[in-house]
Amino acid sequence: MSDEAAPQMTASAKNGAGAGGVVAVVGLGKIGLPLAIQYIQHGRRVIGCDINLAVVEGINRGECHVHEEVGMEAEVARAVADGLLRATTDTTAAVREADVVVVIVPVVVRGQGEVAFEGIDAATRAVGKGLHTGALVIYETTLPVGTTSGRFRAMLERESNLVAGRDFLLGYSPERVSSGVIFRDLRIYPKVVGGVDAASTAAAVAFYRAVLDAEVIEMRSADDAEFVKLIETTYRDVNIALANEYARFADAHGLDMTAAAAAANTQPYSHIHQPGVGVGGHCIPVYPYFLMRGAAEGGLTLPRRARIVNDAMAEYAVDRIEAVIGPVAGQSVLILGVAYRGDVKETAFTSAALLRDALAARGAEVYADDPLFTDDELRAHGYTPITPERSGAVRALIVQAAHSAYQRLDLGAYPACRVVLDGRRALARATVEAAGMAYVAMGDGRLAAERTRTTTEDTEVTEVHGGGKSGAVETAPTATARSNPVE
Repeated sequence: MSDEAAPQMTASAKNGAGAGGVVAVVGLGKIGLPLAIQYIQHGRRVIGCDINLAVVEGINRGECHVHEEVGMEAEVARAVADGLLRATTDTTAAVREADVVVVIVPVVVRGQGEVAFEGIDAATRAVGKGLHTGALVIYETTLPVGTTSGRFRAMLERESNLVAGRDFLLGYSPERVSSGVIFRDLRIYPKVVGGVDAASTAAAVAFYRAVLDAEVIEMRSADDAEFVKLIETTYRDVNIALANEYARFADAHGLDMTAAAAAANTQPYSHIHQPGVGVGGHCIPVYPYFLMRGAAEGGLTLPRRARIVNDAMAEYAVDRIEAVIGPVAGQSVLILGVAYRGDVKETAFTSAALLRDALAARGAEVYADDPLFTDDELRAHGYTPITPERSGAVRALIVQAAHSAYQRLDLGAYPACRVVLDGRRALARATVEAAGMAYVAMGDGRLAAERTRTTTEDTEVTEVHGGGKSGAVETAPTATARSNPVE
């Protein structure tokens, strides 16, 4: 392509930002489909691309598989009926028709933080095969720094025989939305944008200013834009880990972490988060690994430590329960909520799995409840659903997800329960204690008192039975302090 043709290519890409332009959205999941509707609402036509044939066929019938966003079903049906939205499994063909291509295909981690690129690599190759001169490609998937300008640029150029910045434009803009409130987040959170060169950045900025009502922040490069998402997410993970460490300190010293943090946060430079039983979701427990992937050996020690601290809170939660009821071996414990977040039907990296495994490792009978999941779905995720027959034997409840349904929880259904560990501070202490159960929250400062009370109760029961061992739960020996996996 000649230098004289380059300005024409840039102008062509900018036309995709104008009303009537065609946008290909690659990945029609919980973020991709709402993005498609967002673009349609701002005058674009959208071709949605997905490898899931059922999703594609459903959308083409005007059906919506994303139910978390208010009004989505009606918007999808209207867009399809008006000829503004159609879906396909042929990404390459869709890209040939598009002025702008937005890729929002998940990247996950496996095992010890290994980044799995297979899905998005396949999508990138499909995009590259259909790429044409003047097109603008933007990745919104959270990525390790340098992925857009390195890995994906090379793939796109190889598949298309075109050159980024000369023949087509390439940018990056991380999604910054939460499931259930995506349209709100698109309105209020600034859009961070960077390209592989100045022309790509300008084209991507122009596109987002045309399809969003929020502020657009222009970064120096695609790498810088990738870095933004990783550090904002890792900051939250590290802050939560710090709060969890504070909570453990408070528990050991009879202090109220929540009250202390609230007071500390009245100072404008203090932003202490709330402690809990762990960190779940697609983002916070995952993206620190993307950042660490690019670190030198021994670098970024604080994010690495934060991951260990937060994942260890499940074990600590079991410690807190055992401080009240003694060893959980042979006792029934019910986890309330397997979703990673309240009122969201999603289990990505949920702390419920860590709690289940920690309890099972100590011999507990572990059950699960979640109003968003059927019993069959719970079993498919590796949980044993609670039954009315087993509810009467439950000795401890753990609130893992703050579902609104749990505000109406019938504690009377668990007559043998002695303790409720409120891992998300979703319940009222007074309500739990009125039901005759101990209320435990991370950082409530009551650990020492609970252990003392349990020791006293065990001693009294032993004396009544003449030192012999009884089959009653109350005769179980006091839980000994376990080595702290965080320290």
